[in-house]
Amino acid sequence: MKRGMVCGVAAYVMWGLFPLYWPLLKPAGAGEILAHRIMWSLVAVVAVLAVRRSRGWLRTLGWRRGALLALAALVISVNWGTYIYAVNSGHTIECALGYFINPLISVVFGVVIFQERLRRWQWAAVGMGAAAVVALTVDYGRPPWIALVLAFAFAVYGLLKKFADMPSAESLAVETTVTFLPALGFVLLLEGRGDAAFGHHGVGHAVLLAGAGIVTAVPLMLFNTAAIRLPLSVIGMLQYLAPVLQFAIGLFVQNEEMPPSRWAGFLLVWLALVTLTWDGLTAGRREAMPETALRG
Repeated sequence: MKRGMVCGVAAYVMWGLFPLYWPLLKPAGAGEILAHRIMWSLVAVVAVLAVRRSRGWLRTLGWRRGALLALAALVISVNWGTYIYAVNSGHTIECALGYFINPLISVVFGVVIFQERLRRWQWAAVGMGAAAVVALTVDYGRPPWIALVLAFAFAVYGLLKKFADMPSAESLAVETTVTFLPALGFVLLLEGRGDAAFGHHGVGHAVLLAGAGIVTAVPLMLFNTAAIRLPLSVIGMLQYLAPVLQFAIGLFVQNEEMPPSRWAGFLLVWLALVTLTWDGLTAGRREAMPETALRG
């Protein structure tokens, strides 16, 4: 379990520090960064699978899994592209908001898709999350679309991956294979138009762009190790590390504005998450009690 905890913390810390990495890739635009992230992620994950000598999974892929992962590839591309654009245009705090409200979106999906019945405090958390979105819409003067796109895209991505039921490295290999040719085509188009940044701003910049594949693959590998070894309740708590770090970077490093009305919206979201977490832990203890009694 100790190894799982170390890997889990490392994965979420790396994800939380992403807002420090993407600005280093300027003057490349969000589209070019996304394309290189896809291409070099495929290179990185194929290298990992080659080291593992992992080939048997190809026989179990099948058309259903392939279709689900192809759709997941499109959804995660939307998530990645939105995130890169947002960070590099000064909206890191709104990115953090997206990952704060993501668990609430997952709860709503549970009701809508799996007909799950929510407990009273889960409904309260969802209600507070909805109120937070309204409050932040008033504050921003628009719906917090970056946060909503990130939250919904990642929730849909998680859902598709749940249905596909394939380990992270193998699924990432399929996803990046699906999107590799469009990404390569976009990079070649930029090069042909003279708008490409890759290779035109020194070796260091080119290495950083290629490094997008490594910084994508490494935390996924670490997360996979953690997910195998840690209880879901611990993973659920660790997931807040990333948006907390993103929020801190946006506030203290990138000096984004946080007027009182925006604080109010975020406080509602945090209260919703505290409520959701407390309810989940309480329900888990209640379910464990009869089992403990039976063992006794």
